Amino acid sequence: MLVHPWDAAVDPDEWREFVAAQGFGHLIAPGRDREVPVVVPTQFLLDGEEVLLHLARPNPVWRAIEENSTVVLAVAGDWAYVPGSWKAIGDEDPAVGIPTTYYAAAQLRCVARVIDDIDGKVAILRRQLAATEPASGIADPSVHERRLSGIRGLRLAVTEVTAKFKYGGNVDRPHREAVADRLAARNGAGDAAARRHLLRRLEAGH
Repeated sequence: MLVHPWDAAVDPDEWREFVAAQGFGHLIAPGRDREVPVVVPTQFLLDGEEVLLHLARPNPVWRAIEENSTVVLAVAGDWAYVPGSWKAIGDEDPAVGIPTTYYAAAQLRCVARVIDDIDGKVAILRRQLAATEPASGIADPSVHERRLSGIRGLRLAVTEVTAKFKYGGNVDRPHREAVADRLAARNGAGDAAARRHLLRRLEAGH
């Protein structure tokens, strides 16, 4: 993934906050000597230096992980299309504005550890439920012990992260503020999140 200096994370926590808030991405397992990697859309939980998730036992990803335990979790979101006319302010001609898309993305390189024991799978499910359904009263995953044989758990140890926050960092404040105002006025899907990233990074001087 190409990351220009103006699109890089402003601090070590920026990618963490984004990835944790998304909670859904694509697990990519290259395996060994495969023509194409196995790509699995999945919910996940970022838990400190690990990513926790579970998948169905018949999933083809397990064979790829057996071949090569190095995987990538790719997460992208908070995107908004920016029309070319929005890039023009003052006397600038909106017809020659260059359109773009604002978005955030993170690619986490990890070492995968497969969890097959009941206690290990229950521990992962408990952590996921605590994050997605806190205080909901849902039964403890252990009550489904007979069904747990149908899934396998994964603990991904994060070893490297590449993060990108493409929110107009290559242009000046007036142009970025103009786009922020137009995102607020349009208020479409993703616009509010993109605007928050834009303004936060602008105030951080990035």
